[in-house]
Amino acid sequence: MALALTLTFPEYARLVPLALGDVKPEGIDLTWIRGDRMKMLARALGDPAVHGGEHSLAQHLYRIAAGDRSHVGLPVFPLRNFGARDLYVRRGAGPARSADLAGARIGMYSWTASGSVWYRHLLRHFGVGVDKVKWTIGPIDDPAPATPPKLPAGIASAPAGRALSAMLAAGELDAIFSPLRPRGFEVKQGVLARMFPDFPAVERAYFAATRCYPPQHLVILRREVVEANPWILRTLQAMFEDAERRFVANQRMFPYASPWLEADLDATDVAIGPEFHAHGLEANRRPLDVFCTEAHALGLVPRKVAADELFAEFLAATG
Repeated sequence: MALALTLTFPEYARLVPLALGDVKPEGIDLTWIRGDRMKMLARALGDPAVHGGEHSLAQHLYRIAAGDRSHVGLPVFPLRNFGARDLYVRRGAGPARSADLAGARIGMYSWTASGSVWYRHLLRHFGVGVDKVKWTIGPIDDPAPATPPKLPAGIASAPAGRALSAMLAAGELDAIFSPLRPRGFEVKQGVLARMFPDFPAVERAYFAATRCYPPQHLVILRREVVEANPWILRTLQAMFEDAERRFVANQRMFPYASPWLEADLDATDVAIGPEFHAHGLEANRRPLDVFCTEAHALGLVPRKVAADELFAEFLAATG
């Protein structure tokens, strides 16, 4: 009898081969629950009705550093993102070059999220010390709550009722990092603009210098499920890798996402390589080591966690 397994995921195009059932894990009766990203991330960790799913790489790191191994990590990375595209300024005002970010007032949606760890690594790449920035943490578009988050000394919270995008538009901030397009941004007009209009060139330079296409999320599974069925780690890893291969092949056959997707894929092959979104520990050891080092340097974990620690159960089951 097949093992019943329920996983939660946002609706990513990369996972279409799984959602459609074109790829099925042998010996597993898999149920996919798909929906809003934040709700799915929360359910993967805290919903007893599911067995896991996509979750934050940073939060997994923090649990491992604290000795909490209630969830097992799978080296599958559904979400990655470069950071230069996420840096916004007021149109015609504020920082214009990376060096201008030293001493700037920068807003960010979280101090501890995976993306915010990578944003600060990007600043280090620019030669801007994290301690040289005046940070404000708060929601990008929704008003900040009356009770601010607990933050390290010297890091400000957005005032109650204010949003970072509005603070940037009003000149109270010089820039914000936002993973989603903030309110007030339009490509050709609008009060907010990307600091780097040609962000692909900036991100290619970042990759050339760091060899990192930043992983943001991984796949987690509840420990009791893995302990009872350790074979599922190898099976699920193979499933995700097969789905990724099918997705990439389909992009080459049907370039429907944009009129110039084929040209963009060719440029990506040159800059990063054809397996730029590969899963697996060895293929991602470099960015994982950088992420763990950055989190420790920022004081988010009390010790440097090795990449192997994040996936110790997977290594034991597949080694």
